[in-house]
Amino acid sequence: MDQQKELALTATAERTYRRGLHPLHAVLLAGTLTLFLGATLSDYAYFSSYHIQWGTFASWLIAGGLVFNGLALLFALVGLFRADGHRRLSIVYFLLLLVTWIAGFINALIHARDAWGMMPNGFILSIVVTVLACAATWIGFSRPSAGDKP
Repeated sequence: MDQQKELALTATAERTYRRGLHPLHAVLLAGTLTLFLGATLSDYAYFSSYHIQWGTFASWLIAGGLVFNGLALLFALVGLFRADGHRRLSIVYFLLLLVTWIAGFINALIHARDAWGMMPNGFILSIVVTVLACAATWIGFSRPSAGDKP
């Protein structure tokens, strides 16, 4: 009987705990996607109605998306140096955010044109930037949870 108690006390379970995204990083990443998505929807509204205000909304939303994306890019850069076993995923995530920021910046320059001059290139590039932001958000939130093996 004493031997069974001793065996029961020595059994342990190994768990590995990994930190998820920092809450501020998660907010910035989610904000990036929603702002770029809002810009795409505003471009679609402008494409459908030709009300100049929709183009202005898209320009401001792209500017906000660039700010959020740039700050999330800084978090990703720090996370790149702290990657523990998932360095490849961290590199892909960082590069995807970088490409999203560059394409978003080009999109902002296109939206700085005259209202008629930004269509259809601005709308197409807004769709591309939104898809890139969606992919970056997907990869950013797909970190292994507690108990997963690296």
